[in-house]
Amino acid sequence: MADKISYIARKFIEENVPFVIAEVIETKGSAPRKRDAVLLMNFEEKTWGTVGGGLLEAETERHCREQLKTKEPLRTYEFILDEAATGEGALEMGCGGDATIQIRYVDPQNPGTFVEDFKTSSQAYIFGGGHVALALDPVLRHIDFETTIIDDRAEYANAERFPASRTIVCDNFDHCFEEIEPDEDSFLIIVTRGHRGDLQVLRQALRKPHAYLGMIGSRHKNSVLFEQLSEEGFTQEELDSVYAPIGLDIKSETPEEIAISIAAEIIMVRADHDAEQGEEAVKARHAESLRALHE
Repeated sequence: MADKISYIARKFIEENVPFVIAEVIETKGSAPRKRDAVLLMNFEEKTWGTVGGGLLEAETERHCREQLKTKEPLRTYEFILDEAATGEGALEMGCGGDATIQIRYVDPQNPGTFVEDFKTSSQAYIFGGGHVALALDPVLRHIDFETTIIDDRAEYANAERFPASRTIVCDNFDHCFEEIEPDEDSFLIIVTRGHRGDLQVLRQALRKPHAYLGMIGSRHKNSVLFEQLSEEGFTQEELDSVYAPIGLDIKSETPEEIAISIAAEIIMVRADHDAEQGEEAVKARHAESLRALHE
């Protein structure tokens, strides 16, 4: 949701509306949200985004309200998310991890470097560095994605071919996740040069957290791969979650047209994903409130 919050923050600055923004800057263990998760609160105490829900969210919002009053530029809070923990920053949560949250007060008349600093992008991992990846990479960056290109050929995954992206060369697609760590907000795009590479990546990607998993190929080709994965023990629900053939059906043929269709599908999925995150945060706060009432 960071891209939308970035837009909201800039809009507040243009409208001369003060606000605070809380950001998860470090986590350890099983924290509910990973690094770069953000929550924005305006002077009316309305919030956008989430840093994890539950007591962590409630305590962060409390600090946000305080900072809106004090107008202190920057404060950092360390939380221990453990039911057995005691002392400052200890929250009775079953996660068992730690979270460090930084809260910044933004004066719209003097935002400092906020506009430049706060530019958190979604993460897209593109498996395959061929023609479709080459066309898709700049499109994704135009819609606020940071991209990583993974290929088993150095001539297709390099800084000369993809100057604005991180590039990774794996010796074999069976090892393509060794240098990346996708999370539940990541977008995984499989566009390797053949069926074998697609299968190797998909087999691993299905076991990784993600917001989106799409694979190029015809319906017939994909059905053959899905049948094999089904025989390997993957459930029908897991296979149905894959966007395949990848992209919206806009009768695309060229790599550039396919790139547009993929980007359009990703925009749609990201919007739904952001909405779901917001709903989960509301549910978590509601559940925590009910628990507090019964304690």
